[in-house]
Amino acid sequence: MRLARKPERGVALPVVLLIASMMLVTSAAWFEAALFEGRNAAAVLDQLQSFHAADGALMLCSRALIDGAASVSPAQAGEPQQWRRQDSFEAFATTPASAWPGSVRAPQCLVEAWRIETRPAARAWLITARGFGATQDAQSWLQMQIVLDGAHVERHWRRVVARPF
Repeated sequence: MRLARKPERGVALPVVLLIASMMLVTSAAWFEAALFEGRNAAAVLDQLQSFHAADGALMLCSRALIDGAASVSPAQAGEPQQWRRQDSFEAFATTPASAWPGSVRAPQCLVEAWRIETRPAARAWLITARGFGATQDAQSWLQMQIVLDGAHVERHWRRVVARPF
């Protein structure tokens, strides 16, 4: 004996449309995630580029200072503050390299002499370097303090977190 089947017409199309729409939403989400990761990777690469440019400028300027070829601002008491002002940094900074690969601008550095009150016989300098990435906004600022006390040379490195104003 045959059972009578109820005709099920038109069910396949909604199911196929539901599966297709789920696949479309999933692929759109994956596409957005890939775009986000691409932008994030580009930003990290830009930051690394600017960091290496600043680090290279810092090394070139410190080498020029030790060799006596760097232009130095006059010594002042206390830690130098000229690097903190954007306009004075731009006015007195030098470019140790004419260009840097992948950077929008050549890296810059500013060498400032200072007197350490607790060590009057020592000579000290603060070198501030700025490196650029592929955009003007991607900047890294690094500093090195060099203290020359007789024949002993001390180097203290630090990263500047906030840009000068």
